[in-house]
Amino acid sequence: MITIISFNIHKGFSTRRRFTLAETRSAFADSGADIIFLQEVVGSHRRHAKRIQAWPTIQQCDYLADTTFPYRAYGLNATYVHSDHGNGIISRFPITYHANLNLSTNRYEQRGCLHAVLSLPDSNVPLHCLCVHLNLLHGSRLTQVMQLCERVRGCVPEGEPFILAGDFNDWNQGLSSILEQKTAAQEVFLALHGKHAASYPSKYPLFRLDRIYARGLVPSSGEVLISAPWCNLSDHAPLRATFSSIAIPPGRS
Repeated sequence: MITIISFNIHKGFSTRRRFTLAETRSAFADSGADIIFLQEVVGSHRRHAKRIQAWPTIQQCDYLADTTFPYRAYGLNATYVHSDHGNGIISRFPITYHANLNLSTNRYEQRGCLHAVLSLPDSNVPLHCLCVHLNLLHGSRLTQVMQLCERVRGCVPEGEPFILAGDFNDWNQGLSSILEQKTAAQEVFLALHGKHAASYPSKYPLFRLDRIYARGLVPSSGEVLISAPWCNLSDHAPLRATFSSIAIPPGRS
């Protein structure tokens, strides 16, 4: 069984700009998750480091992983004069490889996909994890989804499972049919509940922006974490999904 969470942490701030990173770390430690897909995770921020007393001296990805998640990877997407942020993956399982794919389509939205390969216990089949944050404009998202499909086709062998999760900003819910058709993945909430998860805004989720797609795994549950403390940590509510088994391809056991 594998449990994952996908969460846009809003750079460690609540909707009301309250710094919540320590609470998020505690929630992660108690969540029972094996792998966490992070969006809008800060690598460095010199101004916040001076102004916020609780600002960590290490990258947010490392801080959130703490001792609960021994393995982590960070993919820098957006750089500014005083800061940078991107996607992150923290895991209880070893990360044997990771690379960052630039998905930017314009100079105003610096986006990316962090692709990590994990070694799972009692399995010789690796698990590919792709963490993404897509554009606000529909046309740009379509371009980015095609890039993601190419990444899967080119870098994820057919006999190896993958999870693609993150903030897709898919306001009009038009991306799942493309991803499912071109990668043979299924969106977990669509498969289990017949509709995408409402995850934004965190206090009163109405919009279905965040997604978890998977291929080669059997989903057994999917939920939006909207109770405390989750609803007080970011502008998004996190998604949690559990997979009961991995579909082992023929010839690999």
